[in-house]
Amino acid sequence: MSQAPHILLLEDEGGLARAIDRRLRRDGYTVAVCETLANARLAVGRRRPDLAVLDLRLPDGGGLDFLEWLRAEASPTETDLPAIVMTAFGELDDAIQAMRLGAVDFLKKPLDLDALCRIASDALRGDSRATREASAPSGAAASGPQLIGASPAMARLRTQLDRIAALGSGEAPPNVLITGETGTGKDLLARCLHAMSPRAAAAFVQVDCAALPRDLIEAELFGHEKGAFTNAHRARRGLLAAAGRGSAFLNEIGELPLALQAKLLTALESRTVREIGSDSERPIDAWFIAATNRDLAAMMSAGDFRQDLYYRLNVITVELPPLRERGEDVIALAEHFVASIAAHYDRPAPGISEGAAEAMRAYAWPGNVRELRHVLERAVLVDADDRLDAQHLRLTTVTRQPATPPGAEDATTVPATLADSERDLIVRTLETTGDNISEAARRLGLSRGALRYRLDKYDLEK
Repeated sequence: MSQAPHILLLEDEGGLARAIDRRLRRDGYTVAVCETLANARLAVGRRRPDLAVLDLRLPDGGGLDFLEWLRAEASPTETDLPAIVMTAFGELDDAIQAMRLGAVDFLKKPLDLDALCRIASDALRGDSRATREASAPSGAAASGPQLIGASPAMARLRTQLDRIAALGSGEAPPNVLITGETGTGKDLLARCLHAMSPRAAAAFVQVDCAALPRDLIEAELFGHEKGAFTNAHRARRGLLAAAGRGSAFLNEIGELPLALQAKLLTALESRTVREIGSDSERPIDAWFIAATNRDLAAMMSAGDFRQDLYYRLNVITVELPPLRERGEDVIALAEHFVASIAAHYDRPAPGISEGAAEAMRAYAWPGNVRELRHVLERAVLVDADDRLDAQHLRLTTVTRQPATPPGAEDATTVPATLADSERDLIVRTLETTGDNISEAARRLGLSRGALRYRLDKYDLEK
């Protein structure tokens, strides 16, 4: 009988290490968990792993140091050890360097254990990110992000994406603007575009304009020289340049401060960036994809968004339909989420009753796909056992209504605006989490900074 593949896990955060260890062992691997570089080197001496999963920040160094040690000190066979690196926000330069040192892929924290297991399986078959994308069927990456749903709206969207993705091969591909309501999955759509494009083997860098601290957003976007400002202890390449020949996704572009919009426009037009404190310009080669849930045309008219930047971004527009306009896709998505949530928490997936399906069809989903996932996560983990019924969903407001004559709408049933819907979703999420900001942000799919921005925007801080 052949021996199970052996994985070296280098991670000093105990809770995360245990979760990864359990999941990898459940998939049939043996795992050696190490918290330091010293322990990892000893573990390699005891048994050569078939794959290494490495954090970039450790008490005595980091994943890059381990990869460099393998190349410089280990035997020739060990230098071929495939590695997956795990990176947190702000470590993209290190992740790209890890790829140069032979890492087959990298994952951004917080970690998706399903994605990790897929990538581990590919790597153990000798499949790197580049070879996965090169061998994937035309129009999609084999293990990349997937759009779920067979509604006419999604069929039209897929056709549009096929055409747009092919445009990403040029030296200066046209910028793409993704629009849609909060929670429709604009970040997933951007990742799909990247995965379907000729740039799929390169980096995908996501910049959350609403989540970046206002006093650091310029440095994070464009980079800085050592000593350019207080606490700039070393030079750092900006996120736009870190994308390399890949894709730079500017999420929530409507939240970018007006003062920085001119600098972004210059970068888009000249395809160069000037780092803070530098006298020279650095060329950038990325494909720029932006997304917003705001009405940029209205912001432009109000003087809150630059007209020239709007037209520069709005070369190609992709509108993501809200969930309420996608018909039976809500059931397909629900089945997908229930299976994914159950697998993530290592518990059996409950079946969806017809009553629950009818309740989901009738509900208007003001928070769209994001709200659907959070409702199902609560139901699977707290309420449902082997069967998910309508009462487990707790859908008590915002039901979908049949069409009514103009002026006859019942304003007490559905929030009057998208902003009202977003505020209502945030309030209900805070209620269910006992006003725990971190947990509410996780359930809403936001960073703490992005949620705090919305708390201030809707006067919910108190």
